[in-house]
Amino acid sequence: MKGKHYLLILCINLWLISCAGPATREPVEINLVALNDFHGYLQPGTFSYSDPQNQDAVITVQAGGVATLGGLLNELRQDDPHLLFVGVGDLIGASPPISAIWADEPTLEAMALLDMRLSSLGNHELDEGKAELLRQINGGCDSPRPEKACQWRADYTGTSFPYIAANLIDTETGDTLVAPYVIEQVRGVKIAFVGAQVEDLASVVAASSMQGIRVDDEAEAINRVVPEIKRKGADIVVAVVHQGGNTLASFNQPGCTDLEGDIVDIVERLDPAVDLVLSAHTHEAYLCTVGTIPVTQAGSYGRLVTHLTLVFEPAGKTLLDVQARNLIVDPQRYPPDPKLLAWQTDIEARSRSILERPVARIGAPMITRMPNRAGESAMGDLVADAQLAATEPWGAQIALMNSGGIRADLVVKDEEPLNYSQVAAVHPFKGTLQIISLTGAQIKNLLEQQWQSDGPGSFKPLQISHTFSYRWDGSQPRGQRILAGSLRLNGEPILPTESYRIAVNAFLADGGDNFSVFTEASDRKDTGLPDLKVLIDYLVAQEKTGEPAGHVEPAGRIRRVD
Repeated sequence: MKGKHYLLILCINLWLISCAGPATREPVEINLVALNDFHGYLQPGTFSYSDPQNQDAVITVQAGGVATLGGLLNELRQDDPHLLFVGVGDLIGASPPISAIWADEPTLEAMALLDMRLSSLGNHELDEGKAELLRQINGGCDSPRPEKACQWRADYTGTSFPYIAANLIDTETGDTLVAPYVIEQVRGVKIAFVGAQVEDLASVVAASSMQGIRVDDEAEAINRVVPEIKRKGADIVVAVVHQGGNTLASFNQPGCTDLEGDIVDIVERLDPAVDLVLSAHTHEAYLCTVGTIPVTQAGSYGRLVTHLTLVFEPAGKTLLDVQARNLIVDPQRYPPDPKLLAWQTDIEARSRSILERPVARIGAPMITRMPNRAGESAMGDLVADAQLAATEPWGAQIALMNSGGIRADLVVKDEEPLNYSQVAAVHPFKGTLQIISLTGAQIKNLLEQQWQSDGPGSFKPLQISHTFSYRWDGSQPRGQRILAGSLRLNGEPILPTESYRIAVNAFLADGGDNFSVFTEASDRKDTGLPDLKVLIDYLVAQEKTGEPAGHVEPAGRIRRVD
């Protein structure tokens, strides 16, 4: 009998110890690695940053690539096998040809090989619309681009990780299009990741991509699901938001406090239960705080990742600390993961015959997208001229191009011809050219819309064809910066009441990038001419004339007078 009592007391004591266990545990560390705006950059590229020893000097290194990214994660996982690798949107879309020619399916496969646990949706995940996004997530080959879908793997099975967005609503069902959040458990601690899509999605994707979806305010949508998350026992809440900001701080400066931009307003309105914000979209790299909330971003294209260590005290259910650092995905520092290196070599070999096909020579060793002080770039001149040449038979007098639609520079060595990969990287979107009519007054109003706020990064200069020119004064208030009398078509004044035929891509014609004046246009015609084919044809034709296209410097079509 005494033995039974002893066993009973022992069992009760063990039960009490087990129940009290978490209250007596030491603080635990949870490691996250965040990747944002990868955009299908499976191969390494250049990354430049200020020399910490000499701020006037710039250090440029090769960084990124899935094999090196795998090597970095391997090293971090040696210290913590429970590390969570997460995405903050734009993993795909606006991708270089090595991913784009396969409908970005290799990039999603690479994320599986890297053991990504989840990602918020970015705007570029919606480049091809709702149906194609769901196919990419769920698998299958029923695609609006059959020439690309299921060409990498005939049995494409979809993503191995969930996409999340609390504010992206399927208008057919009234529910979120994808799960609003995911809860992971690490070392007994529940971490909730709540996703949010950029609210202004309609301004950065084609109008057709918005069919069947609605986007709510990011902060309001996150706050809506916080009570449900807390009821499910979440100890830590991480907002994974595809929106960002700008700062003058260096990419690896901890605790910066000068962050500006849309993400700041979102963070300031979040439920106090949110502990951390992973941001994206602006392609900036920072380790900032807004109030008491850490807000991070890791640049773009997989050149950087953010490594975060969360220190959590189980006894008080308290997040004690968040340590963050942006790591360069440096092949000199991290040996490549052997499996991913073999995988990367395979896709390079399978893509080579397409990507290395010669196209044409150009007229300069480098033609860059970097705008001058007036907002004009050498690549913008080239693209606009190509689009005008293709549409002049349709009556176009001027071509206008959004800078954000030009996604790569053109660089050659030893006067070699450009290959398909280089040219296709300029236009990764599938768009056709439209011809519209605007009056001279509307053109002036349109140009005023290049400044959509007075904050950093708000100037969105349109690139213009050689037939058009104008001047502007940056010292004047928004809405009054274009010198109306300076607008010229082939050297002659553009008249406010006269109608002019303008060539633009479909994205702009639908009012993309918040250029709403385009939606006021009349007599719109779709030429059916794809922007990439137009650029290729122009480069080939110019080379045949003996005067290859392109210059090192912008042509001076846009003049800034202040």
